[in-house]
Amino acid sequence: MATTTHRSSNAIAVAMVMVAAATAALGAGGAEAAGSTGTVSCGDVVSALVPCSAFLTGAGPATPPAACCDGARSLLRMAGTADARRAMCRCMVQAAPSFGVLLDRAQELPDRCNIDFKLPIGGVNTDCNK
Repeated sequence: MATTTHRSSNAIAVAMVMVAAATAALGAGGAEAAGSTGTVSCGDVVSALVPCSAFLTGAGPATPPAACCDGARSLLRMAGTADARRAMCRCMVQAAPSFGVLLDRAQELPDRCNIDFKLPIGGVNTDCNK
């Protein structure tokens, strides 16, 4: 019971950090938001993945919740250009370690949400230009 409570607290803390980071990234301008230029800010990426925090950190069940998959689908819709995909990739490479994202969970997310998302997910050594 204590382990479950501790994990739930960790998931909530991670979600709060992700929201704070998204807010900071949006407030600082970051990359331009999805729109006429087709780029995506790191805040957009983090905001879309906040519902995935428990899944991505291993603090939740092995199946992502529906809200997480909805967020992943929204990223897929934002990933319409090569520039947008590179921006998402760079954000994930930079942000994932600070949020405690487990690489295997991040790699499983597209399959578990039944989406075809070909963004490279390989940790800090990921080449976002491919």
